[in-house]
Amino acid sequence: MIPLCFVLMPFGRKPADGGREIDFDAVYAEIIKPAIVDAGLEPIRADEETVGGIIHKPMFERLMLCDYAVADLTTANPNVLYELGVRHGIRPHSTVVIFGRGTPLPFDVAPLHGLPYGLGKSGKPKAAGTDRAALARRLRDCREQKADSPVFQLVSDFPRPDIARLKTDVFRERVAEAKAAKDRLAAARRAGTAEAVAEVDRGLGIADAEAAVVVDLFLSYRAVSAWQAMVDLVPRMAPELQRAVMIREQLGLALNRLKRRDEAVAVLQELINERGPSSETNGILGRVHKDRWDEANAAASPAAPGILRQAIATYLAGFEADWRDAYPGINAVTLMTLAEPPDERRHDLLPVVRYAVQRRLAGKTPDYWDQATLLELAVLAGDRTGAGHALADALALLREGWEAETTARNLRLIRDAGTRRGEEVAWIAEIERGLTAQAAP
Repeated sequence: MIPLCFVLMPFGRKPADGGREIDFDAVYAEIIKPAIVDAGLEPIRADEETVGGIIHKPMFERLMLCDYAVADLTTANPNVLYELGVRHGIRPHSTVVIFGRGTPLPFDVAPLHGLPYGLGKSGKPKAAGTDRAALARRLRDCREQKADSPVFQLVSDFPRPDIARLKTDVFRERVAEAKAAKDRLAAARRAGTAEAVAEVDRGLGIADAEAAVVVDLFLSYRAVSAWQAMVDLVPRMAPELQRAVMIREQLGLALNRLKRRDEAVAVLQELINERGPSSETNGILGRVHKDRWDEANAAASPAAPGILRQAIATYLAGFEADWRDAYPGINAVTLMTLAEPPDERRHDLLPVVRYAVQRRLAGKTPDYWDQATLLELAVLAGDRTGAGHALADALALLREGWEAETTARNLRLIRDAGTRRGEEVAWIAEIERGLTAQAAP
């Protein structure tokens, strides 16, 4: 039976010193995972990012019961530091600490025999082969079961836990079941129907499923635009998961898609009141206000201009909370363009948004929203050639149909405003058609 190795580390790209971002997914794929396999172990990566950062029962089980662990302290991620502390308090040995060379650390890792790895200017591994081999050697050395936990090194009479074999066998079964459930959900997403996802849901047993599996189910419903199923799933979740930021944000998105605007506003505004503005939460709430404005505008309601200003302010607060995220910024610029008369602040904001997305593209692999932002910027600038290139790039990265639907709607609003002002905007309709052809039915 292959021993399990639990990996404690951030996910995705995270900011470090000097404005640089570190690509932790690349660090995992190029150094950590292959090193674990080279050492004859089976890797299990922490899923705190997937479940919104909450510390849940399966996390503690992995920290306690995995034979080996690797903890990446780069950027001093609070979850990783907390989990390392738990691990050191439970397991006397077989925990390897690593960190990106030249990055600031919260304390001196020398007493922990921390193993450095190289990072290039792009935030990706610089010498993956060498660092992979070094980590594999360190993991093999752990077979000697020499204490590497400061707790057990410094407190000689600290009691060592007796971990029952039966408990570890049950844990292995749970890990295997969670992986199988995620594989079934991935197949259901590929099928592209709500019924395919619902069939997996019926066989899961939500009450006993791991948090990461429940979140995967939640997002699988989103992928097939099953908005009511998303809303219905939330009350079935564990209370701590229901309160997770990501769950509440996506609940707000689903409620808005169901045109339950007031409920969506209540969910998202409560989150902002608790945690302050953020690019993600404000981006979703801004969309709710944008939809409210669209409806009020269509009904010739005198409240429409006020609702539009509310949407602009919401998006702008999200962009100001994190200048690196261009999504709320481009929405603020677009709505400023739609205002009557157009909001003059758009001239100052537009180049900032363009710079934000350019910096993201320079330091990461682009995703759909990056290219969709470039598309919208090109349309706002009347750049037909640039818009055509951005459309092709965006469609190549499209993940879920509702994303294209969202962009097409923004372009329709821009085209409608241009038509009212007598501008030549008929060409935008062709781009809209290219998007709606890929949108969810």
